[in-house]
Amino acid sequence: MSKRRDAIKMTDDEMTAFLEEQRVVNIATIGPDGNIHLVAMWYSLRNGNIAFETFAKSQKVLNLRRDPRITALIEDGEDYSQLRGLEIVGKGIVHDDAEVLSGVAQEVVRKYIEVEKEQDVAAIAEAMARNRVAIEIVPDKVVSWDHNKLGGTY
Repeated sequence: MSKRRDAIKMTDDEMTAFLEEQRVVNIATIGPDGNIHLVAMWYSLRNGNIAFETFAKSQKVLNLRRDPRITALIEDGEDYSQLRGLEIVGKGIVHDDAEVLSGVAQEVVRKYIEVEKEQDVAAIAEAMARNRVAIEIVPDKVVSWDHNKLGGTY
């Protein structure tokens, strides 16, 4: 690995903080015709892994049930010196379990929806979870970059 690559790599703590602050993950699965199916999703973290809820009959779920390979990309930055991101390559685990789905949905509600009363989180998550499953991305490989670490140099 080059020294430049080492210089921009995020630490585990930096990757966790980045995942917690970002709002959208782009996920790619493999469609039935071999083409890539790419979508943007809201997400939360489950066991330190990206997790999201989605309709059980969605194309991404059908793809993952057939072939669990998934790639996720989270990035930000407006110019080269600010670029940060994570590429996560792994397996997409489809959770049909209501308890897992409820937990993921509640974390998504907490992250994205302004709720006045904590007791309302479960009710909103329950309504969101109808006809849905949770997907957890279990990483095989993670690549990170933070060009802020270059101090404005190229």
